[in-house]
Amino acid sequence: MTQHYSILRLGHQGDGIADGPIYAPRTLPGEVVSGTLVGQVLSDIRVETPSDQRVKAPCRHYKACGGCQLQHAADDFVADWKVEVVRNALAAQGLDAPMRPIHTSPERSRRRATIAVRRTKKGTMAGFHGRASDTITEISDCHLLDPALIAAVPVAEALAPLGGSRKGALAVTLTLSEGGLDVAVKGGKPLDGPLELVLAQATEAHGLARLSWDGEVIASRHAPVQRFGVAAVVPPPGAFLQATKDGEQALLQAVLQATKGAKRVVDLFAGCGTFSLPLAEDAEVHAVEGEALMTTALDQGWRRAQGLKRVTTEARDLYRRPLMPDELKNFDAVVLDPPRAGAEAQVAELAQAQPAVIAYVSCNPVTFARDAKNLINAGYTLEWVQVVDQFRWSSHTELAARFALNPAS
Repeated sequence: MTQHYSILRLGHQGDGIADGPIYAPRTLPGEVVSGTLVGQVLSDIRVETPSDQRVKAPCRHYKACGGCQLQHAADDFVADWKVEVVRNALAAQGLDAPMRPIHTSPERSRRRATIAVRRTKKGTMAGFHGRASDTITEISDCHLLDPALIAAVPVAEALAPLGGSRKGALAVTLTLSEGGLDVAVKGGKPLDGPLELVLAQATEAHGLARLSWDGEVIASRHAPVQRFGVAAVVPPPGAFLQATKDGEQALLQAVLQATKGAKRVVDLFAGCGTFSLPLAEDAEVHAVEGEALMTTALDQGWRRAQGLKRVTTEARDLYRRPLMPDELKNFDAVVLDPPRAGAEAQVAELAQAQPAVIAYVSCNPVTFARDAKNLINAGYTLEWVQVVDQFRWSSHTELAARFALNPAS
C-alpha cells in the first residue's frame, strides 16, 4: 500500500517536511505526496495533491542538477519564505525587527560559477553536481548564470585533458571581470614545468584574463579587475566575491544607509574592499581581513583610486584575535560581514566597546540572530533588516541590518 505524506513546512535547506520528520525534496507546504522512504528522506516522489504555489520549473536541467532547490515554487512564495526564515531565526532568540521588502537579483546575473569537469574515456564532461551526488549534470543553459559564463563552459572542459585526473573532477571557478574571464582551478595534477607551459598556452589560446592552478597564477594577460565604487581591485585567485553585482549593490546600499554620517568606519571581515572602498568616498576606513592577499589587493585598489579618503588595512584573524574595545573606541561605525559561522567573539568585544552604529551583513540568519541577541543584550536596538536574495531558487538567504546603541547605554 502506498504511503502518503502531508507536507507541513519547508526546512532551512528548502526541503518539504512531513511528520516524522520526513524530508521530501522539491515539495511545498500543503502538498500530499508519495514516494520511497529511505531513512528519513523520501525519494521517487509523486505529488498527489499539488500546492497552488507550485509552478513549472523554468530550467530543463532542474530535476538532475543540484544547483537549485526551489524552481518548482512561485517567486512570491520563495520571497516570502526567505523573509520568514529570517523572522524565525530571530524569533528563536526571542527577537523581532522591522523587515524591509526583500531584494531579489534578476535571472542570469550570477558572475561566478564553479564548474565540475571530469575526464572520461570518450573525452570530458562539465557541469554541476547533482543533488547530494558526485554525478555531474552537463549544463547547456542555466537560468542563474550570466550568459557569458555559460559560453565559457567549453574553456573549463578544455582544461581537463591538460591537467585533470581520471580519479576525480576538477573544480573550475569561472569569474567575469572587467579584464575578461578569470579562471581558478582546484584539484588538478601537481604543477611541473611541462604542465605550466601548456596551461600558459591555453590561457593565450582561450583569451583568458588570468588562469590560476591551486592558488598559483599561471598567466595573467589582462588584470581581472572588480570595481568597488570608484576603485579598481584585482582580487587574488578564488577570493571571496558577492555572487551577483546586483546583490552586491543592494547590500552596499544598506551598509551605506546604516553608516550614513560616520566619519571613521572599521570594516571587519573586509575581503577585497566590497564595502570599504565605497565607504571611503565619505569616511576614513580601517579594513580588517584574515587573508593578507586580500588586504594587499584592497590597499592597491585604494592607492590607484582618485578622490577617496584614507583607507588603512590590517591582515588579522578575527576569530582568534578580534579587535578589542580600546582598538574600537575611535570609530563612529562598524561594518561586520563574517562568514557563515558569524562573529561571536568579535561581537562580544563590540558589546563592550559600544560603537554607536553597527551594520551587520550576514549569509546565515541563524548565526546572525545569535549575534543580534548578544548585541541587544548589550544595549543595542535592531532598527531594520534588509533580506537580499542573490541566490535565486536556492535556500541560501542573505541580509543586512542596522544596530544602533540606545542613548541610555
